[in-house]
Order: sequence, then C-alpha cells, then structure tokens
Amino acid sequence: MLGFGALARKMFGSPNDRLVKSVRPLVAQINALEPEFKALSDQGLIDKTEELKARVAKGASLDEILPEAFANCREGARRAIGLRAFDTQLMGGVFLHQGNIAEMKTGEGKTLVATFPAYLNALAGKGVHVVTVNDYLAKRDAEWMSKVYGALGLSTGVVVPWQPEDEKRAAYACDITYATNNELGFDYLRDNMKMRVEEMAQRGHFFAIVDEVDSILIDEARTPLIISGPSQDRSDLYKAVDVLIPLVVEEHYKLDEKQRSVTWTEEGNEFVENKLLEIGLLPEGQSLYDPESTSLVHHMTQALRSHKLYLKDQHYIVRDGEVMLIDEFTGRMMKGRRLSEGLHQAIEAKENVQIQPENTTLASVTFQNYFRLYDKLSGMTGTAATEAEEFAEIYRLGVVEVPTNRPVQRKDEHDAVYRSAAEKYKAIVEEIKKGHATGQPMLVGTTSIEKSEMLSAMLTEAGVPHNVLNARQHEQEAQIVADAGKLGAVTIATNMAGRGTDIKLGGNVEFKVMEAIAANPEADPDAIRAQIEAEHEAAEAEVKAAGGLFVLATERHESRRIDNQLRGRSGRQGDPGRSAFYLSLDDDLMRIFGSERLDKMLSTLGMKEGEAIVHPWVNKSLEKAQAKVEARNFDIRKQLLKYDDVMNDQRKAIFSQRLDIMQAEDLGEIVEDMRVQVIEDLVDQYMPPKTFPDQWNMDGLAEALREKLTMDPPIADWAREDGVDQQAMTDRLIEASESMMAEKVAAFGAETMRDIQKQVLLQAIDAKWREHILRLDHLRSVIHFRGYAQRDPLNEYKTEAFALFETMLEALRGDVTQHLSRIRPLSDEEREQMMRQMLAQQQGLAAPAPEPEAPAAAPGFDEADPATWGNPSRNDLCPCGSGEKFKHCHGRLD
Repeated sequence: MLGFGALARKMFGSPNDRLVKSVRPLVAQINALEPEFKALSDQGLIDKTEELKARVAKGASLDEILPEAFANCREGARRAIGLRAFDTQLMGGVFLHQGNIAEMKTGEGKTLVATFPAYLNALAGKGVHVVTVNDYLAKRDAEWMSKVYGALGLSTGVVVPWQPEDEKRAAYACDITYATNNELGFDYLRDNMKMRVEEMAQRGHFFAIVDEVDSILIDEARTPLIISGPSQDRSDLYKAVDVLIPLVVEEHYKLDEKQRSVTWTEEGNEFVENKLLEIGLLPEGQSLYDPESTSLVHHMTQALRSHKLYLKDQHYIVRDGEVMLIDEFTGRMMKGRRLSEGLHQAIEAKENVQIQPENTTLASVTFQNYFRLYDKLSGMTGTAATEAEEFAEIYRLGVVEVPTNRPVQRKDEHDAVYRSAAEKYKAIVEEIKKGHATGQPMLVGTTSIEKSEMLSAMLTEAGVPHNVLNARQHEQEAQIVADAGKLGAVTIATNMAGRGTDIKLGGNVEFKVMEAIAANPEADPDAIRAQIEAEHEAAEAEVKAAGGLFVLATERHESRRIDNQLRGRSGRQGDPGRSAFYLSLDDDLMRIFGSERLDKMLSTLGMKEGEAIVHPWVNKSLEKAQAKVEARNFDIRKQLLKYDDVMNDQRKAIFSQRLDIMQAEDLGEIVEDMRVQVIEDLVDQYMPPKTFPDQWNMDGLAEALREKLTMDPPIADWAREDGVDQQAMTDRLIEASESMMAEKVAAFGAETMRDIQKQVLLQAIDAKWREHILRLDHLRSVIHFRGYAQRDPLNEYKTEAFALFETMLEALRGDVTQHLSRIRPLSDEEREQMMRQMLAQQQGLAAPAPEPEAPAAAPGFDEADPATWGNPSRNDLCPCGSGEKFKHCHGRLD
C-alpha cells in the first residue's frame, strides 16, 4: 500500500516534475519561433540583438523578451558552431535565468546551455560573468562560445591570472566575461585596494552563471581568498621546531580523523617543554603555559599538524622545490594557493624545501560572501540535489533536476566490500584485465595520487597498458580524458569533478580533428573532419558493442556528489555503460565511520579471503555515513559563514566608503567633519562637560592640538576670558583650524589639495582596515574560550568586533586629520635638495648631505629682555640661535 507522500507524488508529480512542467510552454514558444529566426540573414540576427537591447532600455523586462532572445541565440549557435540546442537544454537555460541551479547529467551540453541566459541577461548592458573552475576551461569556453556571441553582435572577454591591467579591464567591459572563481574574487579584493576608479577592473555584480557550482560554492567555500603581504622571516624557528616532531610518540598527541584535528596531550606538552628547554628555544624558568610562550605553542601545533594531518601525494606534492597543494575534490594542483597561519611553512620545513616567509593579510573574502554580492546568481552541475538544503539556506538558490535528452542506459551495480585493501586491489586488477580483454574502455577512480600510482604499478606488472591522470599529469589532462572512451582504453584518475572534457565513446572527434590539422596544416580541414567523423562512427559502434564506458571506483568519497560525478561520466546521452564501487574495510570512510560492525558481520558470515559482500543494505548504510559527513561539513561551513558575515558587513561598509571617496569630486566636507569631530573629542577630553575652569587641563589640550592639528592658538588666554565654556572653545578651535586649512588650500591650489585629501583618506582607510583584519583574526582564534563562561562565542564576537570597528573609525579620523594638518608645500631649497637626492640615486651615488647652517639668533633678541624673545611655543627652536628647543633652553622651567 502506498504512503500518503508516494500517493501524492503519483497523482500530482514531485515538486521537481511540476517545475519542469511549468517551463514546457516557454520551450514550445521558442520552438514555434524557430522558422522565423531561421529565415533571418546573419546581419538580421545582430539587428535582432540591437532591437531587443532597445526594448530592454525602454523598460521591457527580460522575461518578456525571453522566447525571442532564446530563439535568436539557438539560431546563432546553430550557424556559428553547428550545434542546435535540444529542448532540455533550453529548459536548463530558463532555470538558470530564473536564478536556479540546473542539475544536468554529464554530456548534456552545459557549456551551450549557459549561452542562453548569458545572452538574454547581457542585453541589459550590465555585464554577465560565466564562472569556471580552472583557467583552461575559462579560455576554452570563452574561445568556443565567443563564436556564438559574435554571431549575435555581443562581445566576449576572458579573465586569467597575470593578465595586464588594461586587458583585464577590457575583458570585464565585454558583454559576457568568462573567468575562474578565484580570479573573480581576487579582482574584487584588488579593485578595493585601488586608488582611482579608472584603475578598477570589475564594473559591478549583475548576474553570474557558475559552472560546477557544487565544487565552487560548497567544496571550496571553506577556504577564504586572501591577498597578503610579506611579514618577518622566521624560517629558522620552523626548522628548529620540525626536528622535534619525529621524536614524538603516540601518547604525546590525540588524532581525530573525523574532525581532521590533532592536539597535544599532557604528556606531549611536558615532552615538548623539556625538548624546547634543551635546545634553548624556551628560556630557563619559562613554561609553555606562560603568555610569552603563545607563539612557540602555535609553531609546535602547526608542525604536529603538518606531519600527522597533511600527507605527501595526497594533500600536496613537492614540485621544483615548492610545496603545491592538491584540491581534494578535483585532484588538481592549486598553484599559488598557500595554507595560512604558518601551516604551509611547517610543511615546507618538514619537506626540507625553501621556506617562504609568512604573510600578513591585506584583504580577504570567502566565496560565499563574494557570490552573494551578485544581484542574481545561478549555477550548473551534474550533482547538486544532495546539497539542495545548503544552496537554499546560504545562497537562496533552488535546485532543479533537468530531464536528460535521452533516457540513461547505464547499469549501476551494488558496492562490493572486501575485508582488506590487498584483496580489493587484487579483485580490481582482475576486473580491469577482464574488461580490457573485451575492449571495454575503463575509467578507474582513485582518491589520491599515491593510490593512483600504486594501482598503476600493479597494472604495469599485470601487463595492462593504461594512462594516469592526476596532479602530476595536469598539462595532459584534456588529451587523456578525450582518449578515455577509445576501445580498450584504461584510464586511472584522481577524481573527475569539473574536468570539462567529455568522455565520448570511440574518442573525441574535436581533439582528433585538431591533432590532424596541426599535423598537416596544408590539408583541407573539411575533408579531414569528414574522414575522422566516418572513422569515429565505426569506433563508436565497436565501443557500444563492448558495453560502453565502465566506471570502476576504488573507494567511496566522503561526499556522495563526488561519487555521483564519477559515475555520471558513463552513460552520457543515452550511451550504454556500467559503474561499480569496490571497497574494503581499510578504506578511510569505512575505517572512520563504523566498519567494526560490518567486520563482525562479515566474520559471522564466515567469508573467505578474496570474497566480497554485495548487498543493497551495504549501499544504504554507506550512504547514511556519507550523509552524516555532509551534514557535519555543512554545519562547519555554516558556522564559519556566521563569523565571516560579521566581517563582511564591515568589509562592505569600508569598500563602499572607499568607492564613494574615489568617485567624489570634492572631499572637503568629509575631511572637515572628521576634523570637527577630532576637535570636539579633544575638548571633551581636556575640558570635560559639567566641570569648572580650574579643573580643565589647558596644557594637555595645547599639547594635543600641536600633536594632532599642528595648531598653537592662545587657548590659555581664551580660557581666562569671561563666558568661555566648552562650546565657545570648540567653536574658536574649529574657526582656527578652518583658517589654517584655507591657507593650505591657497598654498597648494584647490585641485592639488583635493587630490591630496583623496590619497590621504584612501591610504589611511587601507592601513586601518589591515590592522582591523588582524585584530579580528586574533579575536576569532580565542573567542571560543568564552563558551567556558557560559557565553555564546558568536554573540561575544559580534559585540567585540563592532566595538573594534568603532575604535578603528575613531582612529581613522585622528590619522586623517593629523596627516592633512602636517602637510605643507616644499620650499624651493627643499625641492632642489630632493631633486639632487633623486639624481644621485639614479646615478647610484649617495647624495652629499648639505652643510648644516649655523643657527642664528632672532633679529632684536636680547637675552636680558624676555619681551624681545617673541612668543615661541615650547617645541619651537629657541630664538637665541642655540639650535635647541625653546623648552630645553631659555624656556626651561627650573
């Protein structure tokens, strides 16, 4: 008997079915327009784009023009690249335009799907960003799809690392811009460190389509993007500390693989303390528990983490004397990415390579908060349904499963579980030999470089020819993947997320054509293509007869999505295929998440060596374990985001203020408000409200005014006048400061003064923001201790972060006022001296120091008559000509 939920689904369809059904009329409308758009000339397609742009400019909504825009784009793609979009691809495009994630199986043509919403939204003239996971895909997709956009009269740009600034600005100015998530995030941070609006690259965040959206918005969301600058070099300390870790035994630390954490035990702390005393890193009489030892404890912990949690050829590789991190989700090297808080340096010490200096954070942002800047966000992937809750909660994105163009024919077998890893690998090699003998192409998925190379060695010994795709073969990636569908091909790969190249049965026609044309440039390209396509048809039929692509996974990943991505490589576009997972109780997932019960069950069943258990219950229990891990990872990311949201509100306020300053013509009012606030604060400090004149600290106020505003008004005389109170003093000081600033404007010229104010403000904001980021990092590292006092660490962090932000703004006002008060035009003599120094530096010579002039007494100075001394301030040079300050000479108070 059916339950109520199942009965409702049978009668009304699932929510996903209803969404798919809702866009079918739109697809029918687009199809009905096809003959009309086919009749247009090439120029007619471009004219249609201009007409649609004009309608949007006059107020038409993008939804109103969607059928015509999609029909125009479909025709443009058919003419430019010979691909006519299926109805399911149009559906995917509609869901993307609506701000959803379109889950589309591998091989359904997601690259083409993105062109429809990108074209439609580009008609608004605000720029569209298409986001990919690596530079290769960004360049490939931009080059390929630019033909489509070009046929429709739109411009395409691509953003890559190390691009010249003018090229980058031109790329962002295009209608559609392809870029990686990393480069977009870094450009956002760089833009908010620029000094002029014209230097900024990005022109806003209107609409983004994120390819492999689960990889970018979920897998990479734990790592913030950081722009940093060098700090002090402490490589000797890392090396000295690293020497001690091999001496550590199991009782000295506690390793938690589930939480990926390692901590010192009491025995470990005692051992480390004694060793540090022995080698002289810890001073005599100082304990590791003393506040002065905080830095040493931090270094010891990072060294322990580098040895126990970060494994070579799994989490990183060493190439050309450099530690390169490996993306655990894609198996790719992450060039230029470094672990923070000294952990990367600890790994470099462990691997005995050159230790790069630690960096201090100049600016940072998480992917969650960067992508939430967009007015509208959408994404594509083959696997998003398992993370639908996170997409909805964090990004307000719905997930829609788009039907496949043809029914999936792949056979997914139940997992086979072996007692030991040795038995499992033996069975895998046998299975590969069997499949290879029949000519069935095989894709073998592994979870680390180490395991892929171990399996490669076993296959070499067994005489099975094969290719290996991991971080070491990064450059040959597209070629290896393109060949993976050939008859008898065996390919070992570390994860297949975001590879971007389809595994086509019989091999990839486009790659073969490119190779043939490169080998024989004089030949007719059309003739080469026709010959290769004919050969490919026969090869494809052979592979289909052999059963299609067989995906054999050697381990379950922590995330179901990664398993589904690997599985989804087989059975594209209705092709035959097969997938199987071979597991053992030694696998990380099985070992960490409850393999003991399974081991007991296998022992009870009396399984012999080499036998495997295959049962739907095993699949279910493994999926439950994976769901638990996913839920825990989601909680970690959600918690991280709550903390980052606090900084994000402040980051947006600061970046917005910077932009206003850069765009403002005249900052006189802002600067004046800051100066007035500083004066009011000083008067409140030295002449507190509701106090009598004899309680005022006039000397302190005078000193503060000289320090902060380089002003020396006769405040002591003013204070003695009748009726002078705090407000009257404030008004007089404001008037004096305005007079001083007016003199500076007259000396520099109004335009120069405006430029100076802008530069001083921006530099002060940047310096204070950097200090503030550092303080927040330190606060975040210790705030969890508040939990021991029954206080909510997050609320405490919010309160303290807000107080720190207020303090930063107050300090900013003081700094800006002080800098602007101290500037003055150079005298002719100073300018000449500066020119001499610059000239000497250019010639590689040290500029000769000018002979100091002997100080002369002020005209009319009479030592016996103080009335002739003038009215020097205490910090001015003494009028007697001694060269000393007045307060240390004739103004000395004996």
